[in-house]
Amino acid sequence: MPVDSFKWLPGSIAAYYRNLPVEREEPVPWTPLAKPLNRCRFALVTTAGIYVQGREPPFDTEREEREPAWGDPSYRTIPRDTPQEKIGACHLHIDNRDLLADVNIVLPLDRFRELEEAGEIGSLAPFHYSLMGFQMNTTEWRQRYAPEVADRLRQEEVDAVLLTPT
Repeated sequence: MPVDSFKWLPGSIAAYYRNLPVEREEPVPWTPLAKPLNRCRFALVTTAGIYVQGREPPFDTEREEREPAWGDPSYRTIPRDTPQEKIGACHLHIDNRDLLADVNIVLPLDRFRELEEAGEIGSLAPFHYSLMGFQMNTTEWRQRYAPEVADRLRQEEVDAVLLTPT
């Protein structure tokens, strides 16, 4: 699925942002699993900007259209039993039709339920998380929302997370 992070910017400004150096966090944080997969609880996290219709509001794409360098730093919770038809998608930089046709391409709930049923993983967490992948300024996300999601994952006793970035 093609990603156009600068869709709403004029061409010259988009070119400027495309050529900015990207800051890398070194070393990359890595924690080995403390137990076998068949005893681990998994959570799924995506940056595809999906949400459950009627549960929480969509991400704020109207503000992003007005302020192209801004991205909604908040998150949405996706219960493990959410059916495909309840998924909404509102990412401005990817084709949402793909997500609405099969959410498993960004949040593989069906595949992980199959792994759980087969005993390949211990369990699937009760909630999964969706973020908006487009973030030019990550300060609010790092200071508020990332710690909130991390706390929720700890409370849900999650051992491992599959991150599907967009």
